[in-house]
Amino acid sequence: MQALVNATYGSDVVLGVLPAGGGNDFAAALQLPEDPVAAARAILRGHPMRVDLARARTADGRVRLYLGGGGLGIDAEAARYANETFRCMPGRSRYIASALWAFCGYRAIGVTAEFPGSHLPSMEVNSLLAAVLNTPTYGSGIRLAPGARLDDGWLDAVMVEDLSAFQVLQLLPRLLKSGELRTPHVHRVRVQAVKFATDRPCMFHGDGEILGPTPVVIEVLPQAVRVLVPAQN
Repeated sequence: MQALVNATYGSDVVLGVLPAGGGNDFAAALQLPEDPVAAARAILRGHPMRVDLARARTADGRVRLYLGGGGLGIDAEAARYANETFRCMPGRSRYIASALWAFCGYRAIGVTAEFPGSHLPSMEVNSLLAAVLNTPTYGSGIRLAPGARLDDGWLDAVMVEDLSAFQVLQLLPRLLKSGELRTPHVHRVRVQAVKFATDRPCMFHGDGEILGPTPVVIEVLPQAVRVLVPAQN
């Protein structure tokens, strides 16, 4: 879907989404059924809806768009394992297993977040991950940005502080059951633009695809593309 959005942005097309990927968080945000056949029926009977896009400008000069979630840190490592080592595992367990595997050898990244065009103060966090989302969930249902909406002209910047192994184990039962990430070590900010700089070289991904190195600027493109949604939306 990420490649399709980049290929069609700016043209007068309407996109249809089928939940046939590894995470399907964007399809879930559209309230599509999990079964691809049922989802196809739903969008054929549905209507177009305008949704926001995120535009990422990476340090190598590349500009790429994504629909749902992008980030740096342990989630970029986890995305690689999810597509390789744990690709046969179902749903959320695949991403949690990938994140735990990545956590074993991971060293937190010092991230500075700035918010261009706003009066928000900059933030410096020793982070497990720093992400920018347009969807409430990430990694097949992990509720990283529960207040996010697809069409409100805002993105949710989320920074998760470095956690001990014991703290991670405390979070696991709720993560596996409902995808909830409840901890004071999570910082959430609603933004229209954010710049992430890191204390060591780091890659940023969008919708699971590596986009380029930090520093990276992510900004919202309000209601930039039309997608088909079920009639009740």
